[in-house]
Amino acid sequence: MTVKLDILQIQALLPHRYPFLLVDKVVECVPGQRLLAVKNVTFNEPFFQGHFPNLPIFPGVLIMEALAQATALLTSQSDELIAEGTIYYLAGIDNARFKRKVVPGDQLMLDIRYLKHRRNIWSFDCRAEVEGELAASAQIMCAASVN
Repeated sequence: MTVKLDILQIQALLPHRYPFLLVDKVVECVPGQRLLAVKNVTFNEPFFQGHFPNLPIFPGVLIMEALAQATALLTSQSDELIAEGTIYYLAGIDNARFKRKVVPGDQLMLDIRYLKHRRNIWSFDCRAEVEGELAASAQIMCAASVN
């Protein structure tokens, strides 16, 4: 079963809001396996004013955050025992690598693949690509917690 999520469905699952909600839509999700999401990078985002003036580059730390938000979305779709209102926390980032600049006008494709989970900690292999070219990768862990 493949799931798609629009921005309203994403907002129902994640507590983040502008300017920190970094996933625009989920174009494909196979629960327990894989999620493919989109982050449209636009010049009018507030951090471009200072990163960097006259050379706008999407910050690498925000690429990692977008990947982390996408892991939370895959987790939310993968375990029927996770309750509504669950909050997902970034638990770890390993082997983070940055391969190309991401600039306004790029469409960042967030490719998340489930690796494993124990108790409330989930692990994923994550890639961020622009036009099929690797921009960044990492193994990311998230923790699910009911507040």
